[in-house]
Amino acid sequence: MPSDNTSKRILLGIGGGIAAYKSIELVRHLRFLEAEIVPVLTRNAARFVTATALQAVAGNPPRSDLWDAAAEAGMGHIELARWADAVVIAPATANLIARLANGIADDLLTTLCLATQAPRFIAPAMNTKMWEHPATRRNVARLSADGATLLGPADGEQACGEFGPGRMVEPADIATAVWRAIAAPAVLAGTKVLVTAGPTREFLDPVRFISNRSSGRQGFALAEAAQAAGADVTLIAGPVQLPTPAGVERVDVVSAEEMRQAVLARARGADVLFAVAAVADYRPAQFHERKLKKDESWATRLALRENPDIVAAVAATCELPLVVGFAAETHDALANARKKLNAKNLDAIVVNDVAVPGIGFDSADNAVTMLHASGETVLPKMPKRAIAQRLITEVAALLAQRPAPAPAVPPVAAKG
Repeated sequence: MPSDNTSKRILLGIGGGIAAYKSIELVRHLRFLEAEIVPVLTRNAARFVTATALQAVAGNPPRSDLWDAAAEAGMGHIELARWADAVVIAPATANLIARLANGIADDLLTTLCLATQAPRFIAPAMNTKMWEHPATRRNVARLSADGATLLGPADGEQACGEFGPGRMVEPADIATAVWRAIAAPAVLAGTKVLVTAGPTREFLDPVRFISNRSSGRQGFALAEAAQAAGADVTLIAGPVQLPTPAGVERVDVVSAEEMRQAVLARARGADVLFAVAAVADYRPAQFHERKLKKDESWATRLALRENPDIVAAVAATCELPLVVGFAAETHDALANARKKLNAKNLDAIVVNDVAVPGIGFDSADNAVTMLHASGETVLPKMPKRAIAQRLITEVAALLAQRPAPAPAVPPVAAKG
């Protein structure tokens, strides 16, 4: 079985519920985080997802039979249990949870769970009435008391048509929770990180404004990844409807001027600025207190003023160890990014080509190139959370290359 000394090794247990089809996506997310995956299917899981599909995405053949002579000869179940850095069970059905809670080992997956000392992460998925049944509640409480980490379930519509708790949480959220628990290196421990995210809105009147398509997802993902890497994180967010990452201080702003003031007020104490926000380049020259009407011909004489460049101002005045800009381009992406890198005196810039379908705006995925003095790092299409975690690693390496500040020299006392 292939392995190395850096990737985390995960046994992915798959229960026999309809949510088993999401295990393919979960493997994809875990692989983007450079984890090595061995899928382990229950007998009923094979009714929902095939071993062929799992092997194609995991890169390792799935295991399912405790009595598979060939598999046991290569790596027996006890060795497999010792091999794992974590056991993730998703979906975990009511039946599977009951067997795990009561120490029943009647197939390969439950036997591995008894034989391993690795942390267990369990993502329940079942009908809402089954989830709320007293027996399931007792079983879940017992698993938690035994040290397992419960991920979910989420509320929402279920395959049976009912609504309520019981849906398996999204694969991206499962992967992130596991990564934060077992794989996130504390490469930014002791640092203060400032992140801007989302668009700004520049109002013409109480109804109309100039803005852009930024969703804020990449910036929020970076704030989450920086916090997981040990940083003290402040997130300055434009108007977006996204939950605040756990452990992150959030400051909400609307206009470019509000964002400028919020950034400059906090930048001098920071070690890294991730300027991810898509700040409007221009604003209306005049704000009108009442809604303008069509017959006032304002549209033919709309005057604009240039907004201040926030990231350039920080790079020029605040002396942060690292200022990382972001650029969304539609053509000549690398050439335009290099111009911004030099013109704004940035330490690094991350560029994506938003003209490419399926990445950037309105997407959960991205593909970026990070440019800096030492070269460039290309990150192909992957979830924005995975992009964020890779960028944190890159920035931590750049930060480590910076020479330590010289100690202050005490003044020499004058001789009297």
